[in-house]
Amino acid sequence: MEEFGFGYPPRVWGKKVGETIYSINLLPFGGFVRLHGENVEEGVTKPNRAFLHKSKSQRVKIIVAGVIMNFILGIVAFAIVYSIQGVPIITDKVKVVEVSAGSPAETSGIMVGDIIKSVDGDPVTSNEVFIKKIDELKGREVKINLERGSEPKEIILIPRTEVPDNEGPVGVIITTSEVYFPPVWQRPFVGAYHGTKDALYWGKVIVMGLRDIFVQLFAGQAPRGIAGPIGIYALTSEAAKFGALTLINFVGILSINLAVLNIIPFPALDGGRLLFIVIESIFGRRVLPKIEAAFHFVGMVILLIAIVAITISDVRRLIVGGGIQGFLDSLM
Repeated sequence: MEEFGFGYPPRVWGKKVGETIYSINLLPFGGFVRLHGENVEEGVTKPNRAFLHKSKSQRVKIIVAGVIMNFILGIVAFAIVYSIQGVPIITDKVKVVEVSAGSPAETSGIMVGDIIKSVDGDPVTSNEVFIKKIDELKGREVKINLERGSEPKEIILIPRTEVPDNEGPVGVIITTSEVYFPPVWQRPFVGAYHGTKDALYWGKVIVMGLRDIFVQLFAGQAPRGIAGPIGIYALTSEAAKFGALTLINFVGILSINLAVLNIIPFPALDGGRLLFIVIESIFGRRVLPKIEAAFHFVGMVILLIAIVAITISDVRRLIVGGGIQGFLDSLM
């Protein structure tokens, strides 16, 4: 490895340790690794170690290693959050998590933490069942059986026919979700399992988001919700306000984002290098290194121009929005 860089050139600082230059670069958007003999034969002093001279399978493994590590980092980040915060699970218990002031629920004595067992004798095992039953009985006297701690309670109330904004006829917010804390020794494994599910979920979300961006571009529309280095800094700062675990979760999402972006078959990205290996496999011969290097150079220039354009857009939105909160609102 000739260089391990944080950000993209031009280089701001670099130090050579052994055979590798460790550098900090001007454009703070991801990073890169420059391998010996990566694109062209010129300057290759150790042919047996040059990337160009490796077999197709070896080159594929080297290329996808970074993508896999980004994906693993996302899984580890999500696993840490689940190990500490617990794992949300769906149950058949409908729990009251909020009671609106002045509502029939408050007047009749319903309290946060109560478990709703039945409405007029009909069992309640989901939010949907409760909402549907209450809607059918608006304006009529209703008997609701609760469980408070280990004690059963019976409440009589009349669901409202005229409902205030953001409230229901009864005036409660309910959930069937609760946080499960596995035994301590199981938490890393349970966290890793749910972290993998989250990584796959966010991978799908990001792919669908990229699809929408390309659709908007081909339709002649400016894509919304795109952020560059300044936007990432703003989002990171906002996540940090909610504590270390929120920040770790955001790092996980960002890492999955980088993994998906990097595997796109575009020159200069890992996916672009994989594309040339696929072409080599199909036609049985390799694209001339100089031609491939030219494609990657053009791809890198396009990416850098895009990053600069997005950064300028970030600055404009930051100024127009009057600060970070206004900038974040403009992304929505």
